Amino acid sequence: MKCLIVGTGGVGGSLAALLALSGNEVVCVARGEHLRKMQADGLHFHSGMKGERVIPCYAFDGWKGRTGEIGVVTSEAYNGTADLVLVCVKGYSVDSVADCIVRSSGRQTVVLPVLNVYGSGPRIARACPGVRVIDGCIYIVGYINAPGEVTQCGGVCKLVFGARKDDGVVSGELEVIRGILSDAGIKAIISDDIDRDTFAKWGFISAMAGTGAYFDVPMGRVQEDGPERDVFVALTRESTALGVKMGIGFREDPVTANLRIIDALDPQATSSLQKDLKKGCDSEIQGQLFDMLDACRKYGVDAPTYERVVAKFR
Repeated sequence: MKCLIVGTGGVGGSLAALLALSGNEVVCVARGEHLRKMQADGLHFHSGMKGERVIPCYAFDGWKGRTGEIGVVTSEAYNGTADLVLVCVKGYSVDSVADCIVRSSGRQTVVLPVLNVYGSGPRIARACPGVRVIDGCIYIVGYINAPGEVTQCGGVCKLVFGARKDDGVVSGELEVIRGILSDAGIKAIISDDIDRDTFAKWGFISAMAGTGAYFDVPMGRVQEDGPERDVFVALTRESTALGVKMGIGFREDPVTANLRIIDALDPQATSSLQKDLKKGCDSEIQGQLFDMLDACRKYGVDAPTYERVVAKFR
């Protein structure tokens, strides 16, 4: 399958490496020194699932059936039709890659966003009229160590995805995508309610990032009894109350589910939001924290813990 990865950070770089290693033709949209280092020295992939790998990279100038390596190109220079487009940029960058997504899409192309904010699929569909966009979310700990170098921690790599009635993608196509992802070692799950599952991920990453950033701690502190775990649980309960008000029917108790995920993480893991705030660069604090609190206020949900956490950063 021709797989285009739009956004080659910790998530996109990890997915690109896994898909390339399983025999797909993979092209990454990247920029700056990260792009230059990948083209010069390959993608150095430190993986809890695959070990230490260096995947050869080349300057992409068209789909040519090259497998086992990764084509690298800027958003502006990319041209060609992909089978599967995985959108892995930060929420604030979606509009900047909309034109690239449109250029990559033919009649049979499926676009699958895996962002850390809620409503990504409909948002991209509005920005890219005529493109077949589904929706998804991913559970993975991945980050850029340095330009051209990506780490994927532990054995957790679960991607949940699905289509809404008006997305124009049928179940057989979803099964093909599931097979491609599963063959790459990704736990791929087709959702029967993608609104529920993307909201659940939003609630989890918001609580994880909010707790970690508020206390400035890794997840090991949240795995222990104490104020960090208490805040994580309180944030989860408040986002759950919002979901109920919005008509989300949760599959299981979100507190139980979120604690299970947190407790399975590397104790040194931190969220990308924490990393970005520490570096003083653009972050997803708007989508992960501010938007959650704004939605609670809109729906009349009492959210004192979100009020306290957001107040630190407003």
